[in-house]
Amino acid sequence: MSLDSRLYRLLPALYRIRDDEYAYARLSPAEQQAIDHLGDDPDAVLKGTLKSLLYIISEQVAILEENLDQLYDDQFIETCAEWVVPYIGQLVGARSLIAIPDLPYSQRGEVANTISYRRRKGTASIIEQLAKDVTGWPSNVVEYFTRLATTQYLNHLRPENLSVSGLRDWKTLEFANTSFDRMTHTADVRRIAANRGKYNIPNIGIFLWRLKSYTVERVPMHRVDNRRFIFDPLGRDRHLYNLIAVEETITHLATPANVPMPISRRVIHENLGQYYGLDKSVALFANNQLINAANPYIPVASGSLHDVICVCNLSDIHDINGVVTGWANMPSQKIAIDSMLGRVAFPVDVPAADKIEAMSYYAFGAEIGGGGYEREQTFTLNLAPVVTVGTGVNDVPDIQTAINQLTATGGSVVITDNRVYEENLTINLATKKSLEIRADDEKQPVLLTSTGLVLDTAAKTSISINGLLISGALSCPFSSELASLRLIHTTLIPQPNQVSLMVNTATTMVELDKSIIGAIRMHEDANLKVVDSIIDSGHKQAIAFGNLDDNTPGGVLNIVNSTVIGKVYTRIFGLASNCIFYAELAQNDTWKAPVMAQRLQEGCVRFSWLPAGSRIPRPFKCQPARQEDVMRIKPMFNSLRYGDPAYGQLNSMTAIEITEGADDGSEMGVFHQLYQPLRVANLKTRLDEYLRFGLEAGIFFAS
Repeated sequence: MSLDSRLYRLLPALYRIRDDEYAYARLSPAEQQAIDHLGDDPDAVLKGTLKSLLYIISEQVAILEENLDQLYDDQFIETCAEWVVPYIGQLVGARSLIAIPDLPYSQRGEVANTISYRRRKGTASIIEQLAKDVTGWPSNVVEYFTRLATTQYLNHLRPENLSVSGLRDWKTLEFANTSFDRMTHTADVRRIAANRGKYNIPNIGIFLWRLKSYTVERVPMHRVDNRRFIFDPLGRDRHLYNLIAVEETITHLATPANVPMPISRRVIHENLGQYYGLDKSVALFANNQLINAANPYIPVASGSLHDVICVCNLSDIHDINGVVTGWANMPSQKIAIDSMLGRVAFPVDVPAADKIEAMSYYAFGAEIGGGGYEREQTFTLNLAPVVTVGTGVNDVPDIQTAINQLTATGGSVVITDNRVYEENLTINLATKKSLEIRADDEKQPVLLTSTGLVLDTAAKTSISINGLLISGALSCPFSSELASLRLIHTTLIPQPNQVSLMVNTATTMVELDKSIIGAIRMHEDANLKVVDSIIDSGHKQAIAFGNLDDNTPGGVLNIVNSTVIGKVYTRIFGLASNCIFYAELAQNDTWKAPVMAQRLQEGCVRFSWLPAGSRIPRPFKCQPARQEDVMRIKPMFNSLRYGDPAYGQLNSMTAIEITEGADDGSEMGVFHQLYQPLRVANLKTRLDEYLRFGLEAGIFFAS
């Protein structure tokens, strides 16, 4: 029984009967007849004056009841509201940290473990757990006095601490130059706090993994031919990452299995059973069956996993002209996996009718673009009807068929699997209708288009695309009257010298939110709003944003917390904040500036990095602020190649004016939302309390 009903039924029956009679008398004859057909409980739908008043009161009672329940929960760190965490922290003497808005993780664990931290203060395991709880990143702590090559005391021998490393010790060699490097070194007198020296007696190294690993489940593999397959459905080489193993005790020091690391060939070869299989890092499926010792798919002599799967280098073989002629080390009896290139080779031809799928992990810096992560909170759930696309009984087989069913009514197209859809889509939406095309939660379908996705809709229509990975272009032709287009958690794969989004209509409002997209061409009267996204033209001298003719300004641009790779020419910079415009004029370029607006008396550009010579409205706290700083203050990226794990990530050597130059002290660009400088500052604040006297810590980014 609901709270509304309970409160109403506390009234005497006489008042409830009269209230229903008065409500019934005010109904029309048709409504009274409908009520009469309900049988014994007509007051379930009758809304008398007294009942309506009690319902309003009961809503407030429900709020109070919920608040009282929460007051009890707020007494415990495990169940309290997030705003209560700092207050409970004060009760146990936890030092306050910098408040970070929209934190992607909770500081609840750091407060909950404060007493446990203090009991083990100064130990490496507690510093490691502290770093993980404060920053939200997987961490590993290294005590560098254990990595020094020293003359050992005979009464305290350390046989694992050898001054010379053996060439047969594959584990030591495999993890060289990482935080798990066991090789010994001579002393380094430079300060570790400045991230210069490492190997010295008082030095503690704290390594943080900023990249996260994401799963891609049961994805059809890209078929090169009947023997060669690639994990990535688009046919790109990519490094496979491991499934992170959870540390069960607070005293445990992290191992390579506890952090998101790329899987090397030697590691997966030596630990095949640990990395291959269901609920592990890598798995292959043939015709919906896991390939393992019990179901080898190929004839084998024995029943062990090593008799079915082998690991080797499947790099390209080139002829004398540099043309790829095949892969090296093609297997003759086993299925070969190359974890560093993301390739698989079968010993015999696989029939074209057989379905070969894979489960694997990839890494990226944030939940941006199409990916297999949780994003249910971004769905438009009240948009009906809903047509599902997939292989289920009630699913339609392709996206275009689902769109055609919703042309007149609008609604939602939900893709329920991770298949590759090779379709050229056209959307003809009726007037004043809305359509959402989305991947189901934690799914990553791929749309391959040769002629693109055409949005040719009637007036006052809106389209939303959520969670798709699209290889091809999206266009809005002159005949379209599309009012709004929203791309959220979507990737239009950037291709050099190709336009990903072309808007020919003057009335269209385009919104990019947590998306990755290639070059954009837009009518000068259209509008573009960009938040937490990457616009990549493929090169800093190419055009990232402009008009259809490449020489006149594009529409009004509002861009926040984003990275643009390529030149920009907009009619008006409505707002540009916390952004990086990585652009440059080519030799003999016809453009007057790499980044420019037609109207300089309107708009706002603030807390952003722009190349020298940009023509923009008067900037506010942009970089470089002085001409003499142009060469020093410029963004340095770990990678600008789409598909790399570190794509769009700023290098740690980038000037502090960029890495801490946003309006809230975070970094400029697409990863502003991670608040990386503030996380590191919080960790440094905590280290003062938990480091032993005389020790010094250095913080290093392992990814």
